[in-house]
Amino acid sequence: MKQALLVIDAQQQLMDGHQEEPEVFQKKRLIDNINSVIEQALEARAAVIFVRDKDVANGQGAGFQVHNDINIPTDTAIFIDKKATNAFYKTDLLQILKDKQVTHLVLMGCKTEHCIDTAVRAATVYGFDVTLIGDGHSTTDSKILSAEKKIAHHNEVLHGHYNLDNFSVVRNAQEHVFEPNHDQYR
Repeated sequence: MKQALLVIDAQQQLMDGHQEEPEVFQKKRLIDNINSVIEQALEARAAVIFVRDKDVANGQGAGFQVHNDINIPTDTAIFIDKKATNAFYKTDLLQILKDKQVTHLVLMGCKTEHCIDTAVRAATVYGFDVTLIGDGHSTTDSKILSAEKKIAHHNEVLHGHYNLDNFSVVRNAQEHVFEPNHDQYR
């Protein structure tokens, strides 16, 4: 089985915040968990793909880059830039995953209710089993919900989400997330 880790929008300005937006909820824990899962991905020989949103920092400069506390595997990391909430929309992501014959995606990053939710759902439609890292995605508070409640809600609704043949499950970063357990849901 071929696998890939998708780290979505884990960008400097988005995670650290700026004038109009606070830093993401539990940023340090998120970064630690991303680094931990990157290590697991390398051990599992999984592709490590960073998706960056061109809306962050106007698509340029240090704020646009992957957060400087994330350990990027410099020799093998793949970078994809997107303009839409959906990481698959008008990007090379789907073709790269097909070319690598990936069947299982491990997913983490920002923001929970936007790009993470969309990526999980789209990936199952495109034929991938997905493991969402429950303590590996984050967001900010809104007027209606705290970031903590948004994360908990998405972890609940996306665990067991399916599109007939493919499932998403939610697991924590300290589990062996590159040992998929999707078959127990089929």
